[in-house]
Amino acid sequence: MHDLGLLALRSIWYVLPSYFANMAPVLLGGGRPLDMNMKFIDGERLLGEHKTIRGFLSGVLVGTIVGCVQGRPLSGFLLSFGAMVGDAFGSFIKRRLKLRPGASAPLLDQEGFLVFSIVFSWWAEPISLDMVTFLLITTPILHKVTNIVAYRLGLKEVGH
Repeated sequence: MHDLGLLALRSIWYVLPSYFANMAPVLLGGGRPLDMNMKFIDGERLLGEHKTIRGFLSGVLVGTIVGCVQGRPLSGFLLSFGAMVGDAFGSFIKRRLKLRPGASAPLLDQEGFLVFSIVFSWWAEPISLDMVTFLLITTPILHKVTNIVAYRLGLKEVGH
């Protein structure tokens, strides 16, 4: 049990900038859409109304600040930038699947930002397979809990 606790702490510490980056747009986003209202060849928006320039930049900034506080400025930037790119990629895929903005897409919503974060930061700060596995298992649970809390606080339109 001691090893699992240490694994949990190491894993959460590692990905903390990504988690904060992923939460920041809920509080600090809004404004001009990141896709500038452009449509893809399928006639659907590239990303949709919920992905904004301010949300993307606030996510990168907040995550980078968390990384700086941890003493990991480069990893903090890479993790948070990866989180924002992964979140935008998920929205791009959801638009191709004709899902409405805010609709649930379990793997994309809960793992996309995480996978991109790890990939973007891997060269600067690689992590072990057990940490990746732990994060892939626990992130959907944490994502669900934080979404429910944000919905109940009136910060999100849907609570899934």
